[in-house]
Amino acid sequence: MFRYLLILSILLYSCQIKDKEPDEKWIAIFNGTDLEGWTPKISGYEAGEDFRNTFRVEEGVLKVSYSAYDSFRGEFGHLFYKEELSHYRLRLEYRFTGDQLPGGPSWALMNSGVMVHAQSPESMSLTQDFPVCLEAQFLGGTPGSVRPTGNLCTPGTHVYIADTLTTQHCLNSTSKTYLHNEWVRAEIVVFGDSVLHHIVNGDTVFTYFRPIIGGDHLPDDYPDAPGTPLTKGYIALQSESHPVEFRAIELMKMSSRK
Repeated sequence: MFRYLLILSILLYSCQIKDKEPDEKWIAIFNGTDLEGWTPKISGYEAGEDFRNTFRVEEGVLKVSYSAYDSFRGEFGHLFYKEELSHYRLRLEYRFTGDQLPGGPSWALMNSGVMVHAQSPESMSLTQDFPVCLEAQFLGGTPGSVRPTGNLCTPGTHVYIADTLTTQHCLNSTSKTYLHNEWVRAEIVVFGDSVLHHIVNGDTVFTYFRPIIGGDHLPDDYPDAPGTPLTKGYIALQSESHPVEFRAIELMKMSSRK
């Protein structure tokens, strides 16, 4: 059953892409000059505050930089795009650079990602580390290591894999390992609360279905009850103590009729 549903979802995705609405086109949402349209939210600070200039633009690249830090003290951060979205494709390129900031947790080594269907930055509590969302997790590896990217993590959410509800927090994709300083092309395809695909360098590496609110990482005061379908939200780029760069960030909105 799982193999059948997976193949069916990929075939449907391929047909949907070929049958795009005329106005469904790629638009750049990062201008290569500044962070217009983006809002930082760093744990311990109000939305919009980034006094250490963690998220910055240099030479046309959006960088997560820790040059103004002496050590990491739990300042997990996210940079949110301004628009709430439901049916869309997001694509970007990323790479890990430099060394992890001292004090960063071991699991955050060459670890970042893009959050989709995330709550807004303004709705996060002051000390909340991660928004309720679905995370397309990006990982870097070293020669000889096995460390796939395009994985799924689920802060405050659950998903279905085929027809089975999965409550495990992080799940590995089928991607190969990409190394430090290597640019990787990632795409996330989102059809509301129906089906989502993670694509790495042109290969679909993870597909999942019917995201819902739930899990141990759900804030106590979150307004939606466990089991509520996750139909829309914001996208956000992540900072977790290792320098990372992003470029060519583009969005295609899609019709909800699909």
